[in-house]
Amino acid sequence: MDQETLTKTMLEAETWAVVGANADPGKFGNRIYQALKNHGYRVYAVNPTCRSLDGDLCYPDLSSLPVRPDVIDMVVSPERGAGVIEEAGRLGIPYAWFQPGSHEPELVRRAEALGITTLRHCVLVALS
Repeated sequence: MDQETLTKTMLEAETWAVVGANADPGKFGNRIYQALKNHGYRVYAVNPTCRSLDGDLCYPDLSSLPVRPDVIDMVVSPERGAGVIEEAGRLGIPYAWFQPGSHEPELVRRAEALGITTLRHCVLVALS
């Protein structure tokens, strides 16, 4: 699937989890979480160090979410993301959207080996 088609497919998914969402409005984890919410997505914040985000519960990991998301948006370093990708593979999450700086070739290869389709560019650009 080419990048344009994959972008469209992912943006048509209804349920997202932002891994690395946080309460700091100056950080990308917050900006991405807010943008997805403002575009009408059902979005969950995932960050073990954050309790809530704008009154929404923030979950410590993907396994704690009340539903399985269609897409995880990765806003964490590749080192922190490795465990998340393993968990996503176990949970059968089909898509991972890697923000700039959140991926490295080995992490992308591992995600794809686990059956996770990946995209690597900024979701804020795609939503605009």
